[in-house]
Amino acid sequence: MAFTDLLDALGGVGRFQLIYTALLLLPCSLLACHNFLQNFTAAVPRHHCQGPANHTVAVTDNSGAWLRATVPLDRLGDPEPCRRFTEPQWALLSPNTSVQGAATEGCRDGWVYDRSVFPSTIVMEWDLVCEARALRDLAQSIYMAGVLVGAAMFGTLADRLGRKGPLVWSYLQLAVSGAATAYVSSFSAYCVFRFLMGMTFSGIILNSLSLVVEWMPTRGRTVAGVLLGYSFTLGQLILAGVAYLIRPWRWLQFAVSVPFLVFFLYSWWLPESSRWLLLHGKSQLAMQNLRKVAAMNGRKEEGERLTKEVVSSYIQSEFTSIRTSNSVLDLFRTPAIRKVTCCLMVVWFSNSMAYYGLAMDLQKFGLSVYLVQVLFGVIDIPAMLVATTTMIYVGRQATVASFLVVAGLMVIANMFVPEDMQALRTAQAALGKGCLASSFICVYLFTGELYPTEIRQMGMGFTSVNARLGGLAAPLVTMLGEFGPVLPPVGFGATSILAGLAVCFLAETRNMPLVETIEAMERRVKAGLSRKDAEQKSEDISLQQLGASALKETI
Repeated sequence: MAFTDLLDALGGVGRFQLIYTALLLLPCSLLACHNFLQNFTAAVPRHHCQGPANHTVAVTDNSGAWLRATVPLDRLGDPEPCRRFTEPQWALLSPNTSVQGAATEGCRDGWVYDRSVFPSTIVMEWDLVCEARALRDLAQSIYMAGVLVGAAMFGTLADRLGRKGPLVWSYLQLAVSGAATAYVSSFSAYCVFRFLMGMTFSGIILNSLSLVVEWMPTRGRTVAGVLLGYSFTLGQLILAGVAYLIRPWRWLQFAVSVPFLVFFLYSWWLPESSRWLLLHGKSQLAMQNLRKVAAMNGRKEEGERLTKEVVSSYIQSEFTSIRTSNSVLDLFRTPAIRKVTCCLMVVWFSNSMAYYGLAMDLQKFGLSVYLVQVLFGVIDIPAMLVATTTMIYVGRQATVASFLVVAGLMVIANMFVPEDMQALRTAQAALGKGCLASSFICVYLFTGELYPTEIRQMGMGFTSVNARLGGLAAPLVTMLGEFGPVLPPVGFGATSILAGLAVCFLAETRNMPLVETIEAMERRVKAGLSRKDAEQKSEDISLQQLGASALKETI
């Protein structure tokens, strides 16, 4: 009997599961705020060079005239953001007058920023424009590097130390480093704290999902996994609202970081995964947790009757071959696990690269950044409703594969939309992003179900590392646009379609109990292959018999 049968006996999807899931998903929603925070804290406002300091402003009542005389215009008729005249060109103040060959120079005296939308951003504070504009993207890359390191570190720690400990620490680290970021006075310090914040992303998202999945009976896992996606969508909408109300970047940074201190305080109540405790010989603590679950679910008498022998009757067959320690090599040592790992590496990398390639630079669409953020969040709701329905009634494999392929086709199709049709391009990109977001959440759930409990966190951490590599690769792919405008959409679209094809090689997990050990995983796969071989042989025999019958009739 599977461990999920024990959870069903203690109330199934009861009050404990509902409260536990809500308390874990609430921090995940605000985690999305940090993921997309630089769309607002690092927004690039319109700007132009500060006028020469050694010249007296002759036109004191008309700053537009002074700007016209000191800053050249670009081909669109706007002030050039990175050049100015070495000497004021007063002749330009006369109507229908142009100056040819006037000497220009860089912005030696700094820049003047349009503060009508963003009163302050890190771009304004540290002048991350013109020659220093790459530093803005560097800050986001450093954050993603932190996510990468966190995925590798917290995945291993969670399998060795449990799910709860790394999760509690991640809440505290994000609260402290996020609040500290709001007080830094240098760009280098800002990047250091952003790196520390990025590390916590993986610690929170991976451990939260594992705890939800491992405390949830089979029939509730799909909905719980999809709720993680909705919490992430809610976080994007919260970010748009909070960023609209709190414009200064330091106050915005502080506002989305302090709540994690509250999450840190109540997380001490959350019980550790009893699956993990039993796997590591801590049966007494596992019994205490199971009794608390039974009491909250109104099954106190069933909980009181629990003994080590009763629990063992549910899980002994799954845990007989458990290894005392695991390493990353276990993800490649046996055929079934190796196949899962290789396919998921492709899926996570490609999904992440396409997702962040679309979602991390909202200003490129030419519309209000707040409106685009809301649109990119709202589009996830219908997409995830469809994903939830198909995962429940069709299966994980078909859902993930179809969403990835559709997203890839949408990204590629966007190449053929004229650039002046910004609304259509934005809507089409939002639709592709919704498909990618839905597939991302489905992949989180799918991965947790594919790996056995023995190495689940290690597997999710390792595959999540590939997702972070995809996030790091996204800006590099975007830079290919300087060589050809079709290269970024082709790159993002092709990798998304490739990921959809890779999903087809993974096993379906709908309505299947979680596997606890590597050996049990291998047995399940071998049993499935044996059944398929038997069916194939039976089909071959039938075909041969039909062929023989047809031949006799012909003769």
